[in-house]
Amino acid sequence: MSTNAPGSDDVQSRTVNLDVPGMDCPSCAEKIVNSVSKLDGVVAVEPQVMTGIVHVKFLPEKVEVDAVVERVQAAGYDVESRDDFQTERFDVPTMDCASCAGKIENALDGVKGIIERETLPTTGTVIVTYDPAHTSRGDLVAAIESAGYEVDETGPDLAEGDLVEESRARDVWLSPRALKTWIGGGLLLAGLVLEFLLSGLDVTLLALLGREFGTAELLYFAGAVISGEEILRNGYYSARTRSLDIDLLMSLGILGAITASVVFGEALYLEAGMLAVLFSVAELMEEYAMDRARSSLRELVDLSPTTATVRRDGEETTVPVEELRVGDHVIVRPGDRIPADGTVVEGESAVNQAPITGESVPVDKTDGDEVYAGTINEEGYLEVEVTAEAEDSTLARIIELVEDAQRDKTEHEQFVDRFAGQYTPVVVTLAVLTAAVPPLLIDGNVSLGIAGQSLVFVGDWATWFKRGLALLVLSCPCALVISTPVSVVSGITSAAKNGVLIKGGTHLESVGTVKAVAFDKTGTLTYGELTVTDVVPTGGESRESVLSVAASLEARSEHPIAEAIVEAADKEGAETSDVSTFESLTGKGVRADLDGETYFAGKPALFEELGLSLDTVRVASDGGIAVEDDSSNETAAAGGETIEELQADGKTVILVGTEKQIVGIVAVADEVRPEAKRTVGRLHDLGVERVVMLTGDNEVTARAVGEAAGVDDVRAELLPEEKAETVAALDEEFGGVMMIGDGVNDAPALVAATVGVAMGAAGTDTAVESADIALMGDELSKLPYLYALSGKANGVIRENIWASIGVKALLAVGVPFGLVNVAVAVVIGDMGMSLGVTTNALRLARIKPDRFE
Repeated sequence: MSTNAPGSDDVQSRTVNLDVPGMDCPSCAEKIVNSVSKLDGVVAVEPQVMTGIVHVKFLPEKVEVDAVVERVQAAGYDVESRDDFQTERFDVPTMDCASCAGKIENALDGVKGIIERETLPTTGTVIVTYDPAHTSRGDLVAAIESAGYEVDETGPDLAEGDLVEESRARDVWLSPRALKTWIGGGLLLAGLVLEFLLSGLDVTLLALLGREFGTAELLYFAGAVISGEEILRNGYYSARTRSLDIDLLMSLGILGAITASVVFGEALYLEAGMLAVLFSVAELMEEYAMDRARSSLRELVDLSPTTATVRRDGEETTVPVEELRVGDHVIVRPGDRIPADGTVVEGESAVNQAPITGESVPVDKTDGDEVYAGTINEEGYLEVEVTAEAEDSTLARIIELVEDAQRDKTEHEQFVDRFAGQYTPVVVTLAVLTAAVPPLLIDGNVSLGIAGQSLVFVGDWATWFKRGLALLVLSCPCALVISTPVSVVSGITSAAKNGVLIKGGTHLESVGTVKAVAFDKTGTLTYGELTVTDVVPTGGESRESVLSVAASLEARSEHPIAEAIVEAADKEGAETSDVSTFESLTGKGVRADLDGETYFAGKPALFEELGLSLDTVRVASDGGIAVEDDSSNETAAAGGETIEELQADGKTVILVGTEKQIVGIVAVADEVRPEAKRTVGRLHDLGVERVVMLTGDNEVTARAVGEAAGVDDVRAELLPEEKAETVAALDEEFGGVMMIGDGVNDAPALVAATVGVAMGAAGTDTAVESADIALMGDELSKLPYLYALSGKANGVIRENIWASIGVKALLAVGVPFGLVNVAVAVVIGDMGMSLGVTTNALRLARIKPDRFE
């Protein structure tokens, strides 16, 4: 229920969230909407009865929050609290490391009115919650830009062509910084040619401060200035925001080399130029690598079309997806992406749901079927009634959760943050000491023999200054800091594209560490729907006649078993007849007259009461395992042995007959998913020690299903709280357990588990919200994929962390001995490692789900 003011300017609007606990019914909500809507300047009123929250969007230049609160009170409801803070998300594509994020955070901390700020460098996103009474969006943009970063103002109203052009304009290798880098590199190369190959042309061009400057030196200087312009600019912003980061350190290194050359005559122009060019190349490589990592998330965003063809007032018109309203009818032609979540009201077609559920085969859709935004209409015409606005669609929720997944820092990230916080100051201090102390202590050259090698330590300032520069380069922990988040984002986005929604890096890491897996039975290992598995005719009857009589009797019943029998008769084309004097025999079955004779359909106990001896042991069951029907049973006699065998398989047995004879047996069961056993087997192969099935069903049915699924243990007749207790016990025994259920009925067990996984969550808000991980489709094959992905992600993260630390340490040890210079430090220690950890993380996208045919 909402109201909208036509022609209002949403760009300038604000939203206040009012806590109104007394609003507990649609009637209350309607009164509040009517009262608040009378205010001039109110854009929309959206009450949520279930939460007692009223969202009011309004124009602050026309109405104040206090006036809105007064209108709610005028409707007879108290407002306990109000939250009129506003949250903005900014796209800052050049923020691609923790150093960048630190500068932006420092700049934002100087803005009054900010309640909370968050920087996500892996996705280039800045999220700020602020009080509009003290600051504005413009102030926040200005603060971010004051740190040296541009805010991308792209919005949904940009045409697709504009987005393509903008993407091209942002090409890393053709960007303004890249062009400056190439020019600077060319000048350095020209200087090297003059100095070493064409030395005769290296003439003095300038005399300054009593020194002569040759052509090569001026080329080095020009290369340093041109390539280093962005570095020096960023270094200025770092100093301004009091951020000790790589930009500031490199700026000090370049300026120090130039100063030492001009003032002290140390001739370090080449080192200054190399530092500027190589570090700029390293930054470009890092930006390129990060852009590759972000591309997987952009692919998710690109799944949603920007426009939709909607039928309004009998006419078709094209509108932006953001303008679709619940109840609109959208036209989806062959090859089109479905623009919004909705229900098919006309037409039929196969829909490719892989972008949402990861299903490999298109799903047939017809009247009444649910479809999701971002899925693809393969062949037929569909008319879809919109059931959720763009920002509330399943795809939108997936994108939002994937974007926010990096907020929850994993244990690895916390370790890296602690390490990096101490690493940079220590190495910077060592760099300063390396540049300053040895020249004071070493007089002339000192030789040192190590492992048969003679290392010469010289005492001149220039040599140790260069070595200090090399350590300064190695003081930046960029590769280490991005090693974990880039792996997490790569893994989570890859999983999302395969129909697995992981709601945080901690959950991605945790899955691969558990040694026990607990499955719910109904709807997880089984389909959760009863089906007819066996039809056993007797006394000369045929399979069709038994189904015909059973379906005729059960047609008036609403019991799930009755529905399964009627559905089976429809599928096999068995004709049914009208019955009279129908009577439901509670807990036993049904009775009705058919063609002038009274028939019964029900449990074996019902026929024993009628005086028919079955000589069988009866076991109550509400569903078991489904097996292929054996045609040899068609001539079997109805006896205790047949009934007992069916019940031993966990099936519900329904007898059909009269007071004098039984005409047949119908067995019904909840069918075990065909991929269940292979899924359990793959989990064992991947390292899971124990697979347990938990169910509230009876022991016989549970054992039958457990045997068919290949689980190690079966716990039956459990209440919801007992399932949770069992999961907790498994967690304590194995040091971690993953629970797979439907996300609603199994909520206590899902919460108790190390990781809770909801099956078939597409389109189900509760399932997506309640579990740590949601399988958007009903494919059990995604579980081994999830476990393998998590294990691989943990391995990649460990590789990235220790490789980053190990390479930096090895290079740092070599610096004082002259084995590592500035070029090696930049190319291997900075650029090489940043590119290496990112490329390593992208390997996670290669892991694909098993396809159980």
